[in-house]
Amino acid sequence: MSDTDRKNNAKPLSRKKRLYPIIFTCAFFALLFVGMLSYTCYYAYSNRMELINNSYNGRQQILLAQNTRGNIYSADGDLLATTITDSEGNEVRNYPYEKEFAHIVGYSTNGRAGIEALANYYLINTSIDLAEKVTLDAAGQKYPADNVYTTLDVNLQETAYKALAAYQGAIVVSDPKTGEILAMVSKPDFDPNNIESEWSSLVSSSSNTQLLNRATQGLYPPGSTFKIVTALEYIKENPDTYKNYSFTCTGKFTVLEDSISCYHGTNHGTVDLYSSFAKSCNSSFANIGMGLDKTSFAKLLDTLMFNSELPLKLNYSKSYASCTEDISNADMMQLSIGQGTTSITPMHLNMITCAIANDGVLMKPYVISEVKSADGKTVESFGSSEYKRLMSEEEADILTELMEGVVESGTATKLKGLSYTAAGKTGSAEFNSDSDSHAWFTGFAPADDPEICVTIIIENAGSGGEYAVPVAKRIFDAYFGV
Repeated sequence: MSDTDRKNNAKPLSRKKRLYPIIFTCAFFALLFVGMLSYTCYYAYSNRMELINNSYNGRQQILLAQNTRGNIYSADGDLLATTITDSEGNEVRNYPYEKEFAHIVGYSTNGRAGIEALANYYLINTSIDLAEKVTLDAAGQKYPADNVYTTLDVNLQETAYKALAAYQGAIVVSDPKTGEILAMVSKPDFDPNNIESEWSSLVSSSSNTQLLNRATQGLYPPGSTFKIVTALEYIKENPDTYKNYSFTCTGKFTVLEDSISCYHGTNHGTVDLYSSFAKSCNSSFANIGMGLDKTSFAKLLDTLMFNSELPLKLNYSKSYASCTEDISNADMMQLSIGQGTTSITPMHLNMITCAIANDGVLMKPYVISEVKSADGKTVESFGSSEYKRLMSEEEADILTELMEGVVESGTATKLKGLSYTAAGKTGSAEFNSDSDSHAWFTGFAPADDPEICVTIIIENAGSGGEYAVPVAKRIFDAYFGV
């Protein structure tokens, strides 16, 4: 049979079969479109807060034109921020406590900060019933947006604010078992009621740091509070023999041409780990640091969240600490006592302290507990959640014992003999060649069943035991009603 005959005898494809490729292609692209649409909807919903809060999103202005910004309340229902409408219909954000909650509550004029930024999505959206919306529409009135309830304690916030007085610095107060932020103070401060009129002066110079929340964004040398970290590494490496540690302090520790001195050159004599910690002996901890395994120490720094992200939704700075295999003797000694290039935020130090108080487990810090509509319906609730274990329960118990020793016989004896027990660590962090120092304290109470954790830094004040510990006492006293 010729090629021509075969061609003539071939049966043409049916119309249906010819359409198969077209149908398949159309179905494929239809499914692809549905998938993309579904993903876009899912992404928009799951990231709705970020999308709404984006400064390029005009939806915010639409919502603000439609809704009156919601209120912010303390844990006990005190009004921390509200919107007042004058006789001409102009809306002004009002902060009844003025400077006292400046950094943690923040502001919503000329940008946003603090809780005003964190909860912006809720504060500009409304969840009232449709019937109420209809009534308000008929009256030509705006809808009331949702209200935000925080974990902040007014009594503790006011106590911390007044205790810091005219000093610059920061205070963080939290519940180690839940992660609730109970108070947060930063100075120098500002009055958020005047943020619009004073904005130019607040941002006119890089040296003006009134808007900086030192509690979460201020980076400081941790000084002797870092001995918590050094002691933890030593305990990890010597779990069976750490109690046998002994060192004779002469007020100075020298390796080759590098040396470390104790605060004001104090000679502590023969000390073990407990008395080294209680007396905050730099020479002893430099000696401990020189014997540590550098790889293991670097891993601990990672575990304790140095050089990395924190489980915190407020704006913050990353803390820094480095221990490499080729670290110099001088840098290793400085690292061991929290000096040199090591830096930390008060909030980060508070987290580490909270983990010690909570049997080694860090709870995620949070400051918003609930969102309610203007008519009282719960829109969303937030509770405590575990972040991760920073140390074993046994290691946390040992560190607690070391910190109790600081109160009983060390640099924080101003917290001794009270109606409650406390545990803590002081620090005097040098920050320039003239030996000026920041005063630190971090600790918790009661020591055996912690309910409150306090971290304090007072800039350029001197000794932590002399300046930061009395501030901690005022906050503990306020909490326990002393």
